[in-house]
Amino acid sequence: MSWTRRHVLSLSDFTPTEYDTVLQTANSFQEVLSRRTKKVPTLQGQVVTNLFFEPSTRTRSSFELAAKRLSADILNFAPGSSSLSKGETILDTAKTYLAMGTDMMVIRHKEAGVPQAIATEMDRLGVRVGVLNAGDGQHEHPSQALLDLFTLCNVMDPEQPHLSLLKDKKIAIVGDILHSRVARSNIWSLTASGAEVHLAGPPTLLPMLFSDFVKPEDSGAKSEEPTVYSPVRKLFLHWTLAPALQNADFIMTLRLQKERMTNYLLPSLREYHQQFGITRDRLALCKPDVKVLHPGPVNRGVEISSDLMDDPQFSLISQQVTSGVAVRMALLYLMGGGKG
Repeated sequence: MSWTRRHVLSLSDFTPTEYDTVLQTANSFQEVLSRRTKKVPTLQGQVVTNLFFEPSTRTRSSFELAAKRLSADILNFAPGSSSLSKGETILDTAKTYLAMGTDMMVIRHKEAGVPQAIATEMDRLGVRVGVLNAGDGQHEHPSQALLDLFTLCNVMDPEQPHLSLLKDKKIAIVGDILHSRVARSNIWSLTASGAEVHLAGPPTLLPMLFSDFVKPEDSGAKSEEPTVYSPVRKLFLHWTLAPALQNADFIMTLRLQKERMTNYLLPSLREYHQQFGITRDRLALCKPDVKVLHPGPVNRGVEISSDLMDDPQFSLISQQVTSGVAVRMALLYLMGGGKG
């Protein structure tokens, strides 16, 4: 399968073919990861630099392991002990790693647009360095959405996961959508599949942008009916949980990102859990075989009950972490022009 994309910064312009290429490549690498010898030489001699300007456990470790499984050399950046503390700019930091022979940069930053700025600079310099957005501010988190997509499609068809498997499936995304870059990327990928996506959360945790698509008569917080945000993309908005969960095939619940909340957006965590927490009782509204996802880290007993999180009958959370390595191997492989 052909791949011409040098950078992966957003899913807003991904094509169905690109989604399927990632899914099928990740499926191949998942088979590799099940072997006794889990390493392949596809990126041998290439250098992958992890530029993480904000804390991360899953994403950083997953990218590092993915690069090692592909036999790439890895450089890890630690902002606390870097020259940034001496006044060096982010672009100069990136150029320093470029001068060391970096072939791909995986970038996470608390401000939106930093991966795009570095990618633009690499293009201006005329170097073939790929930039992968590992989460930028409240913008996007493409690799997380792709591993979520792979997890969903793999559950439905482990042999040949592909985008169209999710057509007409109902998927509820619940929680702190206002601050979630994961939700934004998932909206692009899931609606591209033809799935019906329902967003649910307190009005204070929904983006103001959505109000541009809300009819005045439906704008009350007590509304039980969904409001169409995008008829073309089958995207709906709810201020209460029940209509979003009704006959849902999958639920994606999101972490309350308290570190990004500058105002008092919730009365209490207890009240949030009472209104929007995913519990075993609330699954009665969904399809009998509903599955639950969470990008992590999880606030147990807030976004999701502990017993449900650990129940393999419903929870795909552990599978998401495992899928992350295969999907990030696929992205590095495709961007690095790997062979074999």
